[in-house]
Amino acid sequence: MNSPVATRPHLIEARDVIKSFGRTPALRGASVTVSPGEILAIMGPSGSGKSTLLHCLAGIFAPDQGEVWFDGRRLDTLGEDERTKLRRTTFGFVFQFGQLVPELTTTDNVALPLLLNRMRRHAAYTTAETWLDRLGIGDKIANRTGELSGGEAQRVAVARALALAPTVIFADEPTGSLDSLTGEKVMELLTGLAREAGATVVIVTHDTRVAAYADRVLMVRDGLVSGDLGEVADQVAAAKAAR
Repeated sequence: MNSPVATRPHLIEARDVIKSFGRTPALRGASVTVSPGEILAIMGPSGSGKSTLLHCLAGIFAPDQGEVWFDGRRLDTLGEDERTKLRRTTFGFVFQFGQLVPELTTTDNVALPLLLNRMRRHAAYTTAETWLDRLGIGDKIANRTGELSGGEAQRVAVARALALAPTVIFADEPTGSLDSLTGEKVMELLTGLAREAGATVVIVTHDTRVAAYADRVLMVRDGLVSGDLGEVADQVAAAKAAR
């Protein structure tokens, strides 16, 4: 029997995407679909094109050839202003090193995107504090992010992404700078809260333990996407079983 996620129409679709940087090809005709509410992990070795694919799906990079669709709209042909608006209002992002402003407090970092979206200041800060509390760092609301541990800072990044109530969260190596135990905690929070909110999640990772949190795992090799995980398939299955 198909899962409920698998039977829904596609929310995101990349069709035969080609992307190069100078003379270096990153994607050579990559295609992928993501359903609403799905948590998808994209794996691959360093330099395989997996992060480039995520950036194309999020409208950060425009492909040289091919198409990227989001919610029935051709994303890659939208103007920069429209793509920026989507990234500010509809997409949430969690990157390896958080990309927080270290001089600002945790609450400031989470509230800032809300303020940029014209949310009233009191509402923005109330929302920020609520999410920080849900991520287990409500006692750090007055701390500057530069004073936090790596795991705490990454929780702030997750809170910032979720506070926007995004349709999609794009996470690029979200645990890459964390130890394994802290990484597991961050992934539990990210995927658990995303499921609760009904958000779709696209994760790029090289870690089978991170991929184990996904509904589906794809592999990028030499700029192409495959459902064949090869030698890591057993590792992902073992990690799922161990959770």
